[in-house]
Amino acid sequence: MAVSKEQVLGALAKVAAPNGQPLTEAGVLSDVVVSDGKVFFSVSVDAATVKAWEPVRNAAEAAVKAVPGVVSALVALTAERAAGASRGPQPSHGAGNRAAGTPARPAAAGHTHGPQGHTHAHPTDKVLPGIPGIDAVIAVASGKGGVGKSTTAVNLALGLRDQGLKVGMLDADIYGPSLPKLFAIKEKPETVGGTRLKPIERYGLKIMSIGFLIDEETPMIWRGPMVISAITQMLRDVEWGKLDILVVDMPPGTGDAQLTMAQQVPLKGVVIVSTPQDLALLDARRGVAMFKRVNVPVLGVVENMSYFLCPECGTRSDIFAHGGARHEAERLGVPFLGEVPLHMTIREKSDAGLPVVATEPDGPHAKIYRDIAAKVLSEIKGGASSGRAAPKIVIEA
Repeated sequence: MAVSKEQVLGALAKVAAPNGQPLTEAGVLSDVVVSDGKVFFSVSVDAATVKAWEPVRNAAEAAVKAVPGVVSALVALTAERAAGASRGPQPSHGAGNRAAGTPARPAAAGHTHGPQGHTHAHPTDKVLPGIPGIDAVIAVASGKGGVGKSTTAVNLALGLRDQGLKVGMLDADIYGPSLPKLFAIKEKPETVGGTRLKPIERYGLKIMSIGFLIDEETPMIWRGPMVISAITQMLRDVEWGKLDILVVDMPPGTGDAQLTMAQQVPLKGVVIVSTPQDLALLDARRGVAMFKRVNVPVLGVVENMSYFLCPECGTRSDIFAHGGARHEAERLGVPFLGEVPLHMTIREKSDAGLPVVATEPDGPHAKIYRDIAAKVLSEIKGGASSGRAAPKIVIEA
């Protein structure tokens, strides 16, 4: 039985806010997303009233799950401070559906300046819990979009698979998920026991993405805490099984998703993807700095779209300049992992959902990605800590 948004709102209208008002009339609900029996929405309230609203969140979740046809419900409680409210130390995000007490989203981890004061990421003595069954988690990130990060992440994961490892992939880009397209996945994941999701398998990889749960054209109009809650659930409420490595395709930039990963799991490290031109390198530099500030090892930098070889005459053109990422890696004291050319085959295969490492394993491009994967694996084995302490985000007035 298909579930409609109207049915969900009808159930939520029977849930009372702390003042007795129907939840749907309290002005706190985000847009309700319904897709194949899976329901997503958030409740946004003032931070001072969080304790009063937590039972409401629980009641809302129970009411939605009781609607015939609903398979699962993700309800986040978003806590915001009123303008001018004092800001003290903020608690780190807890796992599960609730994302309460969340600090105003810092533009960059480590140290930022703004009208609310200064934001610092300090390590604490709290050791991050791992994900059961997963030996190592690595992130693939970029300072800006459009540098081919997701294509690199997919082929890196396949390259790690070719090293004889059991590999999974998580698409952490909630606003712009890419893995459904890059793997040509149309089906929806199954549920296990009604509460956990089963990843979809392609080319020997176990894959999960928010894009599997929503329609391709559905906009994710979510606040930061809702994003945090979704990423946390996809990390910990998925039946990953036994994996040697989970590769996480991060969204571009240095925001909520990156901080969530740094706070929620003991990352073995991060791979930074950049193109050679100065503008991309500037953003890559910020990405390296952010992960260093939150004590995540930088496994290395990949220069994507490094050069172009004309398929007709073989002439090489450095369209986006060349060698900038290598120079930047050397300057920052992090490994340089390799150069990936700008080539029609990589682009065409990616657009068709046929990643080049899987579908042209004997070609020159697959070899490049496998060489990068071998270097990443070497860096991981070189001592990235699995018992890293969680960074605590503190906002100082």
